[in-house]
Amino acid sequence: MRHDRKALFGHGSGQIIRVATSVLFGLLAAASGVAADEARHGLSAFGELKYGPDFQHFDYVNPNAPKGGRLAHIGPAATITFDSFNPFILRGDAAQGLDLLFDSLMVRAMDEPDAVYGLVAKTAKLAPDRRSVTFQMRPEAKFSDGSPLTAEDVVFTFETLKTKGHPHYRILLRDVVRAEALGPHEVRFVFQGENLRDLPLTVATLPILSKAYYATREFDQTTLEPPLGSGPYRISDFKQGSYTTFKRREDYWAKDLPVNRGRYNFDEIRYEYFRDRTAALESLKAGAYDLREEFTAKDWATSYDIPQVKDGRIVLLTLPDESPSGAQGFFLNNRRAKFSDRRVRKALDYAFDFEWTNANLFYSLYTRTASYFENSEMKATGKPSPEELALLEPYRDQLPPEVFDEPYVPPVSDGSGSDRRLLRTAAKLLEEAGWELKGNQRVNKNGEVLSIEFLVYEPTFERVIAPYIKNLKSLGIDAYIRRVDPAQFERRVKAFDFDIITQRFSMRLTPGAELLNFFGSEAADTEGSFNRAGIKNPVVDALA
Repeated sequence: MRHDRKALFGHGSGQIIRVATSVLFGLLAAASGVAADEARHGLSAFGELKYGPDFQHFDYVNPNAPKGGRLAHIGPAATITFDSFNPFILRGDAAQGLDLLFDSLMVRAMDEPDAVYGLVAKTAKLAPDRRSVTFQMRPEAKFSDGSPLTAEDVVFTFETLKTKGHPHYRILLRDVVRAEALGPHEVRFVFQGENLRDLPLTVATLPILSKAYYATREFDQTTLEPPLGSGPYRISDFKQGSYTTFKRREDYWAKDLPVNRGRYNFDEIRYEYFRDRTAALESLKAGAYDLREEFTAKDWATSYDIPQVKDGRIVLLTLPDESPSGAQGFFLNNRRAKFSDRRVRKALDYAFDFEWTNANLFYSLYTRTASYFENSEMKATGKPSPEELALLEPYRDQLPPEVFDEPYVPPVSDGSGSDRRLLRTAAKLLEEAGWELKGNQRVNKNGEVLSIEFLVYEPTFERVIAPYIKNLKSLGIDAYIRRVDPAQFERRVKAFDFDIITQRFSMRLTPGAELLNFFGSEAADTEGSFNRAGIKNPVVDALA
């Protein structure tokens, strides 16, 4: 099964040029649609809520869908292994699907991405100055062991995630000053700063942990003990690094709430893990699991002309997807001194021949990525609008001129695989940056060779990197592939111990505070953050 989400290919280095404009476009601050000082059944970042207080179910569900059956799949993250059921900390490789174990105060509507509706919280009231939000909780909410879910659990969750959780929680919650239990079923969050639009929705969607459960357990440790939650599923079976099975809870306290009606229909959901995507594909052909999202163009083009497809045992679908496709590409670690000069990064951009790669390796199925916000209205198009310019002008002297011109467009080659025109441009940029060609090597004034390591954990992308390395070597760059096991790869990426990696990130339809985790200076220095490229720009920080 393949979602037509434009699995695009691009360069982390090129994206940096217009990232400031992309960020601000998502942050153009219209007044929040949340009514202040009024208890409401939901919250919205923009405009009015689609669903009224008496809605019975979301429009995109079948409220009468039958319950039962089993879904086995490799999951959207398609990770290779897991060694922990604690998804809230930096350590370990957490299993997929753990969000099925936990409830939150409110949940997002899939057809209204800027809005959340009450789950554990019955109502939310935003203060007139928008510097706090108060939630009235449902007294019937309870954890799977039957213990009540109270405001104390919500406060504990906030304080624990912010102080002991994964570093991205500290960044996400930096402007949430405190959480207060006003009663057994009433909790208030207090905010600071100027960007208050997204904070109520951020705290409303935090998973809720049991304070009593963690009173006898270390929160900041990896564990394979299934955690206590209040959500619709529980872990019924697992084998470390192989599979995890989630079983639907018949006694789930919130199964009949409007936000859940028509959802969580499978009795069992199983996440499968394989050593690589080739093994996963062969297991699908053998009927070992039910659902696979195909990410590899070569496999989509060549691997499904098989009897299982012809006789209908495997069905191929291409589905429209209006969510942001994000950016897939090479992420350059700008923490490394050799990438600090923008001309070096630009030279690497010119050395990659996307046109040849797409035609010869991707079966012409891909379109070039030019934005982190591909396939969404957040993608920068044309020159900055008057509203964007109003935000950009105070920082003109700190920004590249390109930000005020047309959006960044990657170089287009002649499709030969080694476009001499583009390689000459790359060589000139390297020389301007102080990397002279001596013999067949690029060296700086200190005699250091320009060496670049591509870090990978499986062979799939090596066929894409190899032609790129050929071009880099022709420029005198000592480029090579380093393949490590998945666990070592995760450790090195979390510690930013790499030169170049291949990754894919997708953004929300309504970008918010999470952008700081991708592009903020603090995230660049925070181990485990998603700021893989190490972007540190005061303008981006100010706009976010």
